[in-house]
Amino acid sequence: METDIQRFYRNKTVFITGGTGFLGKVMVEKLLRTTDVKQIYLLIRPKRGVEIQERISEWSKDLVFELLLKSKSDALQRVCPIAGDCLEPDLGISDTDRRLLKSEVQIVLHGAATVRFNEPLHVALAINTRATRLMVQLGKQMVNLEAFVHVSTAFANCVIDHIQEQFYPELLTNSSEKVLEMTDQLGDQLIDNMTSALLGSFPNTYTYTKALGEDVILREAGDLPLCIFRPAIIIATSSEPVSGYIDNLYGPIGLVYGVAHGVIRIALVDVNAQNSVVPVDYCASMALASAWKTAASAVRTSSPPPIYHLTPSEQNLLTYGAFRDKTQSIGENYAVTKMLWYPFMHFMTTSWLFPLAAFFYHTLPGLVVDLALCAIGRKPRLLKIYQKVHKNMLLLRPFTCRSWKFGTKNKDRLWQSMSPQDQEIYNFDMLALDWDSYFNRALRGMRFYLCKEPRSPSSIAEGQRVWRRFHMLHRTLQLILLCSAAAAIWLLLNLIAAF
Repeated sequence: METDIQRFYRNKTVFITGGTGFLGKVMVEKLLRTTDVKQIYLLIRPKRGVEIQERISEWSKDLVFELLLKSKSDALQRVCPIAGDCLEPDLGISDTDRRLLKSEVQIVLHGAATVRFNEPLHVALAINTRATRLMVQLGKQMVNLEAFVHVSTAFANCVIDHIQEQFYPELLTNSSEKVLEMTDQLGDQLIDNMTSALLGSFPNTYTYTKALGEDVILREAGDLPLCIFRPAIIIATSSEPVSGYIDNLYGPIGLVYGVAHGVIRIALVDVNAQNSVVPVDYCASMALASAWKTAASAVRTSSPPPIYHLTPSEQNLLTYGAFRDKTQSIGENYAVTKMLWYPFMHFMTTSWLFPLAAFFYHTLPGLVVDLALCAIGRKPRLLKIYQKVHKNMLLLRPFTCRSWKFGTKNKDRLWQSMSPQDQEIYNFDMLALDWDSYFNRALRGMRFYLCKEPRSPSSIAEGQRVWRRFHMLHRTLQLILLCSAAAAIWLLLNLIAAF
């Protein structure tokens, strides 16, 4: 029997941007597996030498679609690519495709974004802000539009500590209208040179341009049936379509990946800060549910569009210290076979002291390994990796050494309005999420999907053997260093006594 949300999506035509990204693929899979959606139009950036239809066809080999294709072997035939590019002034959509979208689309899920923190401002503005305006303009021309979901981020307004499900235009140095006007009049280089002045208190171009994107919605959405979905840091799936699925190194899982290989050992993180992570399958479910709710509540008023947060529950929070302890306590169970050293992690918050600590924890060992690689005729690589790692840690510090409180009244009302059947199918209940069980699944998934280690018992056993071997070497090295330090202190005290 169909649920309310499934009935809403039956025979609907959906337009998704960002559909080839991590969240986008999980949303597409969820739509196809749990609903009888009629058609999904997917905005895809053309790549030289690769047909856009070919990129969809390759999904049949992607493990995230394995469960779907077992039950609905022809499901991907309902996905139709639309050539486009959010960097283009007109989204790069042809006139023919634009007419098609205007006449057929009923639901829009706009998730396209650049999530790079150090993206040049002119690029971030084009993708995260101007493209949002162009999507709103296109949405106004869709004659059958029932719901438009704009995917933002819970950190779009990170310059304040307590973030409610509301708009914050007062946090911007200039309105979105003014900034976009400047981008039209000035060259890319001039815009990039104005980055510091335009960002104000925002820590990076990503959060700033996402905040501007929300300002576009506030100013220009008008009477569109629209809502904003703000997820926190998106990480591996909890349970579906497969547990632990992840395809990128963004967020805390990327940190665990580096630790698991014995490469990252020190990081700029406050153990008491909140680690605001959410499983990607919860995000997909809430995005689809928010579209249903938006269509059901689409009464034309002058009120701002509703905003929905998906963040850890205040009754089920996770600190970075707890995150580290949970992942390290089960690390041996999912040890990789290609680690360079025993996995361990120390956190610190003093940014001026970090370069010194990083020298001893990372750079010095990296130099030894690179010299050894050169000696056997192989290309050195660790020092270059550490340069990127240290740069990214500094970029992430505003988020790993600080906590926020997020209001969730709208999200709570959305959840309560769903039937028990819909809550089971489209689950995003962060209060009920068991973090211990979740990180077992997430680390298992990281080992398989990111580290490319087989799931076989023999591979796991080999990883554990390597882990124990390096553990012994690590403890031996610690003992040698401790004895050396004690000997040095004893020698120094003798010299002082002699004088």
